[in-house]
Formats: sequence, structure tokens, C-alpha cells
Amino acid sequence: MRISEAIEGYLSHLAHVRRLSPATVRGYRSDLAHLVRVSGDPDIRDLDVEALREWQWDATTNGLSKATAARRTSAVKGFFRWAREEGLIDADPSGRLVAPKRGRTLPTVATAPALDDVLAAAEAEARTGEAVALRDHALLELLYGTGARVSEICDLDIDDVDHDRRTLRLHGKGDRERVVPYGVPAARALNAYLVRGRPALARRGESAASAVFFGVRGGRLGPRAVHALVSRVVAPTVGAESLGPHALRHSAATHLLDGGADLRSVQEILGHASLGTTQIYTHVSAERLREAYRLAHPRA
Repeated sequence: MRISEAIEGYLSHLAHVRRLSPATVRGYRSDLAHLVRVSGDPDIRDLDVEALREWQWDATTNGLSKATAARRTSAVKGFFRWAREEGLIDADPSGRLVAPKRGRTLPTVATAPALDDVLAAAEAEARTGEAVALRDHALLELLYGTGARVSEICDLDIDDVDHDRRTLRLHGKGDRERVVPYGVPAARALNAYLVRGRPALARRGESAASAVFFGVRGGRLGPRAVHALVSRVVAPTVGAESLGPHALRHSAATHLLDGGADLRSVQEILGHASLGTTQIYTHVSAERLREAYRLAHPRA
């Protein structure tokens, strides 16, 4: 069996057995496609550790970042473990493959005052009553107010919103559900959008009737439009040329810890399977504290 055929079986396993999200499966497909291109798509039994090391070397010489190279190596190791379990190979050639060490990079975080300014400007724009402005204000408030992933916000349905308790039911990675609270400003923005903005956008299309957020053509809003919005209105506040919605998630987590929330609570809100993933934000908070000390203390 050629590697490309085996990869299709593995991707089906990820989607239907492990129930990974479509976006995660697409990421695995992209990472494993690189192996097919470099190796020439031989029979899966013909690949040995030396061929895999040549594949790694190709990635390094083409300027791939350590983080991307490490992720691709992890994807390949997972693929070959599955192939051995399925009996497609007798031995796992990736067992001695060493992934490059990732450099720890702290996530981009906007300050609370800067986000206050962004949200105040979005609120002022929403007062015009224009449907897209109402939608964008609600989007920004919920992304920052809940720390949700952009895919989780785009997948929201009307039944996922509990207005009385001010909570959202989010569908996260691995098809895991969680319920997260949102605050009064987000509630005001969301209610205004649902009453005055959503009906106007919904009339432009006939699909995705249950969606909370619609695009300008009346279909369910996609992540690309949210990326464009955040990059346009939030990126200038942190001095970045472009910025994704994850920056609002990072900012929400950091500000929760700065405000005294415990790490376990932040883990629950963000939907992290591992507490170790959440701990990166303690480093962000410590860095902010050191910077404040350096700027403010006369003996710093």
C-alpha cells in the first residue's frame, strides 16, 4: 500500500474514531502531504528511519520553523504508530525519529485598557444599527468575554445560548462540550445583534438557519471573516501587522489570571484538556509583572 493510501485511512480514523475536528484533520493532512511529496509516495513498507531523516532534513533546509517541523514530526510518528497497530507495517520506522525542540514563545496579549478602547469603538459603530456592525460588536465581546476559540463561536447555534444564565454551550476539540459564562457587556451586544442585526443578515440567505452568526451573504459566518475583523480592529492596539482571534483568547486568559482567577478555573473556561497547556498564561502574567516593576520601581 502506498503511503498516500495509508494516510487516507489514518485521516478517516482521526475523523471518525478519534472524532477530531475537521480543522485538526486538515492540519494532519497538510503535514502528512509533505511526507508524500518528499518521499515520492513509495510503498509504506519501504520507508525506513533514514528516509524519514532525509524528509526532516528537507524541511530544515527549506526554512521551516522549529515549531512547524516538530508538529510535522509528531504527525508522522502518530501515523506510523497507527499503521503498525493496523498491521500495515511490521515495525515502526519513526520510533527513533527525534523531533526538533520547540522554542517557547509567549502568546500575543493586548492590555485590558487597549481592548476597552477597541470594544468601545465597536459599540459606537454598532449604534448606527447596521447589521454587520452589530454582529462585529457581539463577536468581539464574546471572543474576549468567553475566551472561546474562533471555530467555537462560528459553530454557535441559537440553542447554545442561555440568556437567563448568560452562558454559552461551546463545542470544542475532540467533540467535547463545555458551558462558559459571559458578562453584561457581551449580553447587551449579543441581544442587540440578535434583535436587530441577525434577522437582516439571515434574510440574505436560506441556509444555516440555526446559526447565531451569519456572514454578509446569509450563510454561517466562517473563521476567515472573524480573522479579518480581529486583524483589522485589534492588531493596531498591539502594534502588529496582523492578528488572529486567538489573541483575544490569550488576552482573556491572561486577564483572568491577573484578576485572581485560579488556574483550574481558567482551564475549564478555555476547554484545555491538560492543565499544562493553561500554564503558559502564568508565564505571560509573570512577564507583565516584571515589565510593570521595571517601569515603575525606582530601584528596578
